[in-house]
Amino acid sequence: MNNRIGSCAAVGFIIGMVALAGCATPAAKEEKTNVLFDGVSFTNWEGDTSYWKIRDSSIFGEVTPEHPLEYNTFLVYTGELPSDFELTLEYRISEQGNSGVQYRSQEVPGLRYALKGYQADIDGANTYTGQNYEERGRGFLAKRGESVEFKTGAGPIVLDSLGSQDELRNAIKTNDWNELVIKAAGFRYEHFINGKKMSALLDADSVNRSVKGLLGLQLHVAPQMWVQYRNIRLKLLPAQ
Repeated sequence: MNNRIGSCAAVGFIIGMVALAGCATPAAKEEKTNVLFDGVSFTNWEGDTSYWKIRDSSIFGEVTPEHPLEYNTFLVYTGELPSDFELTLEYRISEQGNSGVQYRSQEVPGLRYALKGYQADIDGANTYTGQNYEERGRGFLAKRGESVEFKTGAGPIVLDSLGSQDELRNAIKTNDWNELVIKAAGFRYEHFINGKKMSALLDADSVNRSVKGLLGLQLHVAPQMWVQYRNIRLKLLPAQ
């Protein structure tokens, strides 16, 4: 009788363990990365295609003396975007070029394909590349090499240095492809180029900050310039 009870207990233990294994919490799923540009078309993108083209599996934007710009124009992503994300892409820009990646941004009333909001700044001379700049808004939020808190009515307060200008500039390639990563989590923003953190911002300005918005690629007013973007990918980050 005791042996039978022991046998039943053992069987019950084994069955219980199998059941627990089946109900065990699975390991966290690998975060899905979405490809935002297919390399061959403007699917889910909208802008003035007299300036924007598809070239060599990249998005190519150009301003020429024969076809100038009156104001900064954007190629705007029209697909669904999360509030918190990590955006990764590659860019290449002419030495006289000025561009940027706009995010959590809004349309400018009355101006077609114009955006205002956060921007990961890019320029061919690498004077501003990597900084956080608010287009048509508060201006310089976090310059390259700065970790900043931006407070309502107080402006930017530098909390820490991320490295010298020379060190960070040397990490950026000229006349070649660079990898840009933008992390937006809650009200914290980080810009990386080729693995180097270029700027960090905590936006504590409850009046002017934005929690969600549009993504766009900028073509800046200039006598002549071009910029290319490719391998545009977005990963959802856990909500903050």
